[in-house]
Amino acid sequence: MYKIKIYDHISSAHQLREYEGKCENLHGHNWKIEVEFSGEKLDNTGMLLDFKVAKKYLGEVINQLDHKFLNELSPFDKINPTAENIAKFIYDLISKKIKSKDYKVSSVTVWETERNCAVYED
Repeated sequence: MYKIKIYDHISSAHQLREYEGKCENLHGHNWKIEVEFSGEKLDNTGMLLDFKVAKKYLGEVINQLDHKFLNELSPFDKINPTAENIAKFIYDLISKKIKSKDYKVSSVTVWETERNCAVYED
């Protein structure tokens, strides 16, 4: 199995509903979003997926979240914008964009701080 990883950063605000503690209040993060792609074979250039293409997938998705109040965006207007839910949201959207059967998203990691992250994987 071949794997590549890319990452980018976004800044956004959220507040957690039904949470008892500071995070129930409006606050922001500089999130690090890491996406791993995997597949069984390489293309004729010896790549699983061009990093440029992988970054395009990620950029199209995270632009929807950058410098936003997440609680106002779907689906986070109904579900809590936790790192776990954000990771699944990004995983699902990037997975829908991929037309190739040669690779897939294998995991999305959302770093809320440099010491805390949540991972969604297949």
